[in-house]
Amino acid sequence: MSANNVSQEIKTLDELVNIVQNLKSKGKTVVHCHGVFDLLHIGHIKHLRAAKEMGDILVVTLTPDKFVNKGPHRPAFTESLRAEAIAALDCVDYVAINKWPTAVETIQLLKPNFFVKGIVHGEDKRDHSDAINQEEEAIKAVGGNIIFTDEETYSASTLINRFMDIFPPMVKAFLESFREKYTSKEIIGYLQAIRPLKLLAIGEVIIDEYRFCTPLGKASKEAVLVVRSLYNETYAGGILAIANHISNFCDQVGLLSFIGGIDSYEEFIAEKLYKNVKTDFIRIPNIRTIVKCRFVEEYSVSKLFEIYIMENRQLTSEYEDSFLEKLEEKLPDYDVVVVADYGHGLFSERSIRLLCDKARFLAINTQTNAGNLGFNTISKYSRADYISIAEPELRLECRDTNSDTKELMLKIANKLSCDKMIITRGKYGTLSYDKKRGFFEIPVFSVRLVDRIGAGDALLSLTAPLAAMNVPMDIVGFIGNVVGAEACAIIGNKTFIEPSNLFRHIDSLMK
Repeated sequence: MSANNVSQEIKTLDELVNIVQNLKSKGKTVVHCHGVFDLLHIGHIKHLRAAKEMGDILVVTLTPDKFVNKGPHRPAFTESLRAEAIAALDCVDYVAINKWPTAVETIQLLKPNFFVKGIVHGEDKRDHSDAINQEEEAIKAVGGNIIFTDEETYSASTLINRFMDIFPPMVKAFLESFREKYTSKEIIGYLQAIRPLKLLAIGEVIIDEYRFCTPLGKASKEAVLVVRSLYNETYAGGILAIANHISNFCDQVGLLSFIGGIDSYEEFIAEKLYKNVKTDFIRIPNIRTIVKCRFVEEYSVSKLFEIYIMENRQLTSEYEDSFLEKLEEKLPDYDVVVVADYGHGLFSERSIRLLCDKARFLAINTQTNAGNLGFNTISKYSRADYISIAEPELRLECRDTNSDTKELMLKIANKLSCDKMIITRGKYGTLSYDKKRGFFEIPVFSVRLVDRIGAGDALLSLTAPLAAMNVPMDIVGFIGNVVGAEACAIIGNKTFIEPSNLFRHIDSLMK
């Protein structure tokens, strides 16, 4: 088929609607297939040929790049290349790129006679969502039928993972070894098993403002960078983000923190928090809710400058007492307590002592940032069941820039009587530790870095309940790195880790 013929078969969705309506008015039977079709292979070809035999005209719609939820490393081929590959097949009459995540709206527009999908054998789930059920309802609603082909199947993810250079050799070698020990079903099963746990998230509320701009250059008379403001976006950060991440995987989530009486953001917080997060805020009249404002170059999402709007001081005795009362009341009710200590005044010696004494399972992350000047290290706590911190924070705690990371981890583990730990190491991935099984090095899975803000919080959110359930720490580290890769593809905390997307990502890596 010539390049011109291929381009003639690729239509916009609006054009395809008109074409299908015209064909059906002439008595033609229209068959519709929909999918990602990333790395076109023989299984796809057999499926599409079988579909064409069911009618006169075969139209194929493709999932657009932005809705391919198989991990940030996918799709391997852009939507335009995928469309071109499908259009080159003789059995396909028309191709269009979809506008939505599923084919539901497209079916409603096209009204095909048949919607054809490939059958899924055994106990495997198609995509960890109910999209196929919604698509079946949609085709029946427009008077059509759904049909499943039973052609020989292949896995595009397997072919991409094993025969294309999506990942560097170290990552490919790790995945090959990891697949020999575990299955995707087993890993996802651990994530599904944490749902009954009751988790309490404690830490500072942080409102993240992203002010997107474009640089204009240097001011004419001063050494000042000048930018043009474009638009602002506001996200629920800090402990709010952690609670939302957790609440997608655990049904019962509590959140304990403080907000200011000035610029409290209370309505914004109520709007952004998921419904199964039960909040308890200490309201302090004369302070502001913490806001971290970042000026961001829009095209590259590079941060130019940050402003912290906060008091950055310890709670007064009155509000500290209130915090302690709430801790005393809540700690017995929760299986896991997740502490995100940003060092902005919530945690005092008394509250830390209470947490260490009475939390059933205590997972801790202490962060160093410009607001706490490096004083906020993990040794504030005398005990932890699980620790997740970055390597620079580990080295700051130990005042040691050169020693082996494993040696430093053992030092902290012994000091805090902590049996489980993950150290995040940026582009080098993570190092997981289990007192009984030792160390596990997990490489980084990120291939698309948009923004690192919030990645550590997302990792803590999902790994803490897994550690509490005594999931093997190599699996905990693997899931943590997958979650980190998902978070690095999100600007700030604009969205949160969602189960079906995470499960698809894990499926994709494990094939």
